[in-house]
Amino acid sequence: MKTQVAIIGAGPAGLLLGHLLRAEGIDVVVLERQSAEYVLSRIRAGVLETVTTGLMTRLGIDAKMKAEGMVEHGFNLAHDDQLIRIDIKGLTGRHVTVYGQTEVTRDLMDAAPGRGLQIVYEAKDVALHDLESDAPWVTWSAGGEQRRLDCDFIAGCDGFHGASRKAIPASALREYEREYPFGWLGILADVPPCHDELIYALGPKGFALASMRSPTRSRYYVQVPLTDKVEDWSEERLWDELDERFAGLSSRPIVRGPALEMSIAPLRSYVCETMRHGRLFLAGDAAHIVPPTGAKGLNLAASDVAYLSDALIGWYKNGDASGIEGYAERALRRIWKSERFSWQLTNLMHLFPQSTPFERAMQIAELDYVASSAAMQTAIAENYVGLPL
Repeated sequence: MKTQVAIIGAGPAGLLLGHLLRAEGIDVVVLERQSAEYVLSRIRAGVLETVTTGLMTRLGIDAKMKAEGMVEHGFNLAHDDQLIRIDIKGLTGRHVTVYGQTEVTRDLMDAAPGRGLQIVYEAKDVALHDLESDAPWVTWSAGGEQRRLDCDFIAGCDGFHGASRKAIPASALREYEREYPFGWLGILADVPPCHDELIYALGPKGFALASMRSPTRSRYYVQVPLTDKVEDWSEERLWDELDERFAGLSSRPIVRGPALEMSIAPLRSYVCETMRHGRLFLAGDAAHIVPPTGAKGLNLAASDVAYLSDALIGWYKNGDASGIEGYAERALRRIWKSERFSWQLTNLMHLFPQSTPFERAMQIAELDYVASSAAMQTAIAENYVGLPL
């Protein structure tokens, strides 16, 4: 097989990139090591910046998102019994949209056949070759046979554990990482949300989040030690914990229901600044991870894709290499700012095991300042709604 751009990974980053390139007549093949059903079973983020919704609209794959997405004009920070509303619409003139990453992925998958976007699922043992040449290629196995795809460029959109970043020599990697000493225990249930807008809460037991995926589907999280396992928590125990943490904060009582999914996610900040190596480009989680505090993961992937698609389109349409040469630098400016915001909000809204009384007092002082300062609220709103491309 031969194509112009090989995309590794059929998550939202890879599919968005594929659609943007196909819309300009560029040949693309997407390789995904899992089945389509497995990809859609992954439960992920649900708060979309306008950079992400704008790409869906640009592609004309936004009808379901516009019909079912929930436009949010604000969100809340809470400390003990104090609720601090961040009026993102009033402070920035913009909004976010609550629409699940799974639904974004499904919409992009459903649109692929009609737009000539070829996706190869269950492509096992993907390997990348000759990245520093003008003719890289990719191999994978299917049905016990090895397959080969020749291409001009490779886009690695295959996540933190994928093959793309691993194909870059260790001597060329520039990596930065911080792991946090706690995780988020989450539950997804078909129950109405307890509040009309998201609540990020810090209480005596640490962080908790009340969020939603739709008017009838809610997503809740609580901070737990890294030693905790899902098996340690019954659904009843988690609902009891949520009742306690959001009492007096939410506008409605928490409605209980059977869990559609329960899991514990560790928190990590990670950046690989080597977003280009020869003819390989990294995008999305293959290049960076943010803590979910601040809802930046999917949205950063979308901005990477916006930059990378512009660069590749410029190359094929105009013979312009400037976008390709400047891709990493351009993407990293936004990535580091989003990493900073996610790191800042994580530090503000969680209890750290080794925090001193002084550091705890600083958290309280910071939240008090946020509550009384329009300037601080504006800075938070600007970052939450998404910095410009």
